[in-house]
Amino acid sequence: MAVRWGILATGGIASAFVDDLRVAGATVQAVGSRSQESADRFAEKHGIPTSHPTYADLVNDPEVDIVYIATPHPGHVDAAILALEAGTHVLLEKPFTLNAAEAERIVALAEEKGLFVLEAMWTRFLPHIRRIHEIVEAGTIGEVRSILADHQQDLPTDPSHRLQNPDLGGGALLDLGIYPVSFAIDFLGLPSRIEAVAAKTATGVDRQTAIIFEHGDGAQSVLHTSLDTRGPNRAVIVGSEGRIEIDAVWYSPTSFTVFDRAGHKIERFDGSVEGNGRQFQAIEAERLIEQGETQSPLITPRDSVAIMGVLDRIRDQIGLVYPGEITSID
Repeated sequence: MAVRWGILATGGIASAFVDDLRVAGATVQAVGSRSQESADRFAEKHGIPTSHPTYADLVNDPEVDIVYIATPHPGHVDAAILALEAGTHVLLEKPFTLNAAEAERIVALAEEKGLFVLEAMWTRFLPHIRRIHEIVEAGTIGEVRSILADHQQDLPTDPSHRLQNPDLGGGALLDLGIYPVSFAIDFLGLPSRIEAVAAKTATGVDRQTAIIFEHGDGAQSVLHTSLDTRGPNRAVIVGSEGRIEIDAVWYSPTSFTVFDRAGHKIERFDGSVEGNGRQFQAIEAERLIEQGETQSPLITPRDSVAIMGVLDRIRDQIGLVYPGEITSID
């Protein structure tokens, strides 16, 4: 029997995800919103059979196996716990939560319930990233010495916009910077040392943040993010015997080139895919749920907790605090 999806929240990212679910031939069974009108409008747009006026109705729908949670960041923890308490699997939009304490609450509950939970860090599931892992693990570029990556966009500066609003977990770091942070950790592991600086908006969130990681054996990551300037949005993995240059936009389906130590091109990979690429995380989730698994090896729930811990350390250094944030699981 096909895994049946429920969509929790009806914003732009939810629409983009449903479009990619259709590319994958997935079954989208229901949508839930905070109002019947919003749910009905989303359901009509996407041809979804059932629309619910509350999140609770959605997660308790017996026709729904897994919910994709697409609320603003501060709503992630409550929505995920609601779903898990109802016995429903979870695909949770990145960032997993606001902080590691919230992430731990979700993961501990999923473990207790024996339910599947996955952070929707869609980049890790894309064909070009999977191929890059094969190249790195084969030793083609030798020992990885450094990673350079940015995620910089020119986004709305209206103080009421979600990205500018501290009450909604705004700022460049959690929305955009998580991509290069997660990427660096994916290939080099958790950092042993972190240095970060930021510039703030008038609303108090970070408009740009620069980060340096030191990893094991002296490897380094140099990362940058901003929400009011468009950057190259490229990434490079530099090894002792060569490098991999990932084209813009590196965290979405794209191409890359592998060079040897002398700078000669040895592989060109075309990462074009149908749709926007978010279907690959859904395909992985469906495969694992059908096999009775509760986590993906590409990014485990405990990986997500650890990444949130790294983001917490960066936030400590740049003084990024959110109102009413719960930072303890006690």
